[in-house]
Amino acid sequence: MKAALQKFPILAPHALLRMPVSVTDESQAPLDEYFNSLFTALGPQHWWPAKTPFEVIVGAILTQSTAWTNVERALANLRSAGLLTPAAIEHIPLRRLENLIQSSGYWRQKARTLKSFVRFLRREYRGSLKRMFETSTLVLREKLIGVFGIGPETADSILLYAGQHGVFVVDAYTKRMLVRHGWADPDAKYDEIRWQFERRFPGNVSKFNEFHALIVAAGKNWCRKTDPKCDECPLGRYLQEGR
Repeated sequence: MKAALQKFPILAPHALLRMPVSVTDESQAPLDEYFNSLFTALGPQHWWPAKTPFEVIVGAILTQSTAWTNVERALANLRSAGLLTPAAIEHIPLRRLENLIQSSGYWRQKARTLKSFVRFLRREYRGSLKRMFETSTLVLREKLIGVFGIGPETADSILLYAGQHGVFVVDAYTKRMLVRHGWADPDAKYDEIRWQFERRFPGNVSKFNEFHALIVAAGKNWCRKTDPKCDECPLGRYLQEGR
């Protein structure tokens, strides 16, 4: 997303995070190499594809458990209906909202989540995204996760891509890559993986933005759940080197 709001420093809860036993300080340096290799191969990803911060938030909620192409159809429906504002989402009848976002899947839960978020925004921040994103990262992250239907990944997507907060978004592609490359245990928790990136590039919003997008692209192209194309992947050589 090119239009940036104010940048905020990351406030990481050091004492609450436990690193996986398979990860050591020495294994952190190759993160720079991984980023450079992916960026050289794929170029800038121009994330997040949206016109406004609120559209980013809506997209982050709708993209849960579905492909982005399905989200694009739902967003187009909302845009055509003039509903990509917090007030419009709050006042539209729930059944109509469900119909408009049906292409995104799990539309009943996602419609409820959208309604819950805009009510939260009005109640906590008088409907202002600016006020919301002026809240400290740690406090706002906890509040967002308290909204119905918003988990850590969605909350971090909102913080990073809509609010320019310095958090790293962890998804299935990220964990798969780290596990395959021996940087994380298969049972590593979300925050354990997130902290690997945040302590290596503290508060680096632009790096977090691009790195996450590059990992997603690599996951779709090469690091697949089944039949991975490691020989074709820009990161395949690191597996061969035993890193």
